[in-house]
Amino acid sequence: MTNKQIDHFKEHSVAEFFKKNRQMLGFSGKVRSMTTIVHEYITNSLDAAEEAHILPEIYVAIDEIDKSLGHYRITVKDNGPGIPEKHIGKALGMMLAGTKFHRYIQQRGQQGIGAAGCTMYALLTSGQPVKAISESNGKRNEYVIKIDFKTNNPVVDKLSESVSETHGLVVIAEFKDLKYEKGNRGPYEYLRRTVLVNPHAKITILEPDGNITVFPRSTNEIPKKPREARPHPLGIATHDLLELVKAKAVKYKKLSLLLQNELSRVSAAKVKDIAQHIPEINLNMRPENFSWEDSEKIARTFKRLKWIAPPTDVVIPIGRDNILNAFRTLFNPEFLSVIERPPKVYKGGVPFIVEVGIAYGGDITRLGKQGEIMRFANRVPLLFDAGGCTLTETLKTMEWKRYSLKKFEEEPIIVLVNLSSVYIPYTSAGKQAIAGEEDINLEIKNAVMEAARTIKRYLSGKKSEREIEYKKKAILRYVNELSFDLEVITGNNKDRLKEELMKIVESKYTLVSHKKKEEQKTLVDDVSVDNKKKMDKHKQGE
Repeated sequence: MTNKQIDHFKEHSVAEFFKKNRQMLGFSGKVRSMTTIVHEYITNSLDAAEEAHILPEIYVAIDEIDKSLGHYRITVKDNGPGIPEKHIGKALGMMLAGTKFHRYIQQRGQQGIGAAGCTMYALLTSGQPVKAISESNGKRNEYVIKIDFKTNNPVVDKLSESVSETHGLVVIAEFKDLKYEKGNRGPYEYLRRTVLVNPHAKITILEPDGNITVFPRSTNEIPKKPREARPHPLGIATHDLLELVKAKAVKYKKLSLLLQNELSRVSAAKVKDIAQHIPEINLNMRPENFSWEDSEKIARTFKRLKWIAPPTDVVIPIGRDNILNAFRTLFNPEFLSVIERPPKVYKGGVPFIVEVGIAYGGDITRLGKQGEIMRFANRVPLLFDAGGCTLTETLKTMEWKRYSLKKFEEEPIIVLVNLSSVYIPYTSAGKQAIAGEEDINLEIKNAVMEAARTIKRYLSGKKSEREIEYKKKAILRYVNELSFDLEVITGNNKDRLKEELMKIVESKYTLVSHKKKEEQKTLVDDVSVDNKKKMDKHKQGE
């Protein structure tokens, strides 16, 4: 390195990095930037309320200040637990600070960037700091928050303090270079889809034109609180294991005890099983003596052993009934198929669950929707970057013709895919597309195929009904002629013969048609029973 290069060598904070690379946080394009801001505040509000076991109630107001400059004021108010004074600066004014990045627990946000990223964008586009009002622990505090980009530290000015008997957080921020659109990529659609998969939340939006929409909650049941997960041996890599052992070494005198307490599904019996496969390693060694070679051998042994899948209560899905109710409320389809797969793991020992819902016909036809894919991750809508998302790519590789769907893009069909996990492998900090992990891809494909097979049975049944109706009409065309010939042969009255023949035809084909309709009616119930059996079998395995 030359002296000139050394003179230009500088350290930069993560805040400075994202200041130059704001598009990585989703701030690219005026419409997308606005939806990103709403998304970041909403996910934080939902996570905070659920963790405090509070039914979320969120108010979003978007005020247009100057349309020509794309200047808007965005206010988000929630009824969550609020943010204590010692954490307010880090929560809203420091990148990679918070309760999410270092924990293996299912949450909507996971990087500790989102809200601070919005503060950054407000400062860069409008020059205005973010105002926050937090009601927590009996106090109501009002703040103005900025970011020191050189140090990635929050700059907090406290404006007032008073007594309060309520709780919650209000964030008010001004931005420029935004645009409000009531389309498939705007805040309105984002909130509509959020309530779709979070039926316990009530969200109100005040749009720039003064229109107020209330998305009411449809259940008072708060989703079960997920537990913090431990890595699962089946997917853990050499470096992950070595890093874990070194980090936890001070707590344990023996490596065997560390493995049992820090990894999922590792029991004393399993430790003995591992020891039999690699007798050259002393599993009772002190953890601080653990080497890369030891980690490599143990990680390889993990792959050769049989393991129980991760605990189901670590990951909380949307739930089959919630998806069914959401589809019926929104689209009133003529047929629905919903599949919830048992938990699996992907690289790094991270548990996940895939849910798929397929809705066909009904209001989907009336609304003119064709081949639509609705993507979600931990009950958060993904509206952008569909082309680079594994959920979309996996669905596009499906051979839909095998399921009586000739051209997916032209069919009145909507496919909902939700990935729930303690850690979602997003392709970027903008959190709008999921990376193509092989295990996740396989689960998505299996779930979609399972749901699609039910759709195929339904469509085949519809085809059979049409064929029955065609045969019935074909036979009825000859009743007149047949009754006339029978009158000549038997001497009986032609009209009476015609009436009797009509009764026979109607009776036969009505019975067949009724049987087919009953088969169609029980299809969803059959899927529900099959799905429940699989989940029960998995739980028994635990």
